[in-house]
Amino acid sequence: MWDMSDVRWLSAEEQQVWRAFMTAVTKFTDHLDRQLQRDAGMPMAYYEILVALSEAPGRALRMSELASVCHSSRSRLSHAVARLEKEHWVERRACPSDRRGSIAALTDTGFAVLEQAAEGHVTAVREHLFDVLTPAQLRSLAEISRAVDAGLAVECASAREELADF
Repeated sequence: MWDMSDVRWLSAEEQQVWRAFMTAVTKFTDHLDRQLQRDAGMPMAYYEILVALSEAPGRALRMSELASVCHSSRSRLSHAVARLEKEHWVERRACPSDRRGSIAALTDTGFAVLEQAAEGHVTAVREHLFDVLTPAQLRSLAEISRAVDAGLAVECASAREELADF
């Protein structure tokens, strides 16, 4: 049970910053998801999986590593990879070093789909993020993003440990 006297409530200014941040992040990710659905027939979560695999050595990752890279739960990632397998964009293989694990690999078809989707996605990111910010704002955004990420690093490390057997 929380002791309400221990809560560090947000000031009016902090609430405005928090709400502006959440509104911008939500609208931006919703826009990117709609763009990918419209132009490439896939949600952003699937695009992120394809990107992660495309950047991995041999275009393949152990499922636990893929979940970590994509910041996804086991069940959500398994469901997404199963859908990508049905499209023949990804194939799942047994892990040769550990029978409990499996590897997701990007197929040539999946890589071609990713290449086509990337053009519209990058254009949308550029138009709605990079083109609306000044160089100084971009530097600040990078610094802020790294600080928030570092503040969550301990919690994220614990979550990765939970995925290790996946």
